Amino acid sequence: MDAVKVPDLTGKVAVVTGGSDGLGLGLAMHLARAGAEVVLPVRNPAKGAAAVQKIHEAVPEAAVSTRELDLASLESIAALAATLRREARAIDILINNAGVMAPATRQTTADGLELQFGTNHIGHMALVAGLLPLLRLRGARVTTMSSSAARSAAIDWADLQSERKYSPVRSYGQSKLANLLFGLELDRRSTAGGWGVVSNVAHPGTTLTNLYASGPNLGRTRPAPYERIMKGLLRLGLFVQTVEAGLQPALHAATSPQARGGRFYGPDGLGQFTGGPAELSLYKSVQVERDAARLWTVSEQLARVEFPT
Repeated sequence: MDAVKVPDLTGKVAVVTGGSDGLGLGLAMHLARAGAEVVLPVRNPAKGAAAVQKIHEAVPEAAVSTRELDLASLESIAALAATLRREARAIDILINNAGVMAPATRQTTADGLELQFGTNHIGHMALVAGLLPLLRLRGARVTTMSSSAARSAAIDWADLQSERKYSPVRSYGQSKLANLLFGLELDRRSTAGGWGVVSNVAHPGTTLTNLYASGPNLGRTRPAPYERIMKGLLRLGLFVQTVEAGLQPALHAATSPQARGGRFYGPDGLGQFTGGPAELSLYKSVQVERDAARLWTVSEQLARVEFPT
């Protein structure tokens, strides 16, 4: 697999959610190495400090800092956006990477939303809305992380919060489909409204990160088996790839001059499990644009934000 060649990002400001470990930390490392000033909004200050140290160990001259953010709290998101707006620095790259996956039992955000839908989708939409003035200053690139789980997912309009029936995998798939619909609709609205923001979407294939332990172990008394299974498959070289390989599609989408708005990037291998970064055909689940517009309207209400019209 050929690694993405990141252009010189000197003078650029990049914000990466979920940057304290896994894909987010790897992406932050590449952006810092290319000269970008990197901002890591994190929920856990200790993990954030450790991530900054790791980046400095690899890139001693890196300009990297953390800010406080809990994507499961609209109050926290609004506070971060207000802080960054006060700093009045244009944001050139925003990677909506943080997420939670498949808690065994239904969990909720601070605002009562189902945790996966509320964090993965609504949290990031609220963040983009709050940062939009900074994203518009220099025509930012916004890359939202989805998942191949979106391919077989569907939006349950009658039960967006999985209150009637909760399934860890189904609810995760819905949240990742929402990410994909949001990223595409953001580009459409930016183009129509002249916002100057370029939005696209990426997915990492099947990449071994702590998502396979942290999410599935929520609500369980015994550890979930997913991480152990994934590690075994990675050792065998079957259907699972490393973080360095998995971050390549998002890195391409966020930095490459060839990556375009309104496009979807992921691994080019069999079943999109592994492989090098490539532009993918849109899944059938996102080909109806009115679904994206409908979700946008509902999500603005849930996120308590309003984008320009």
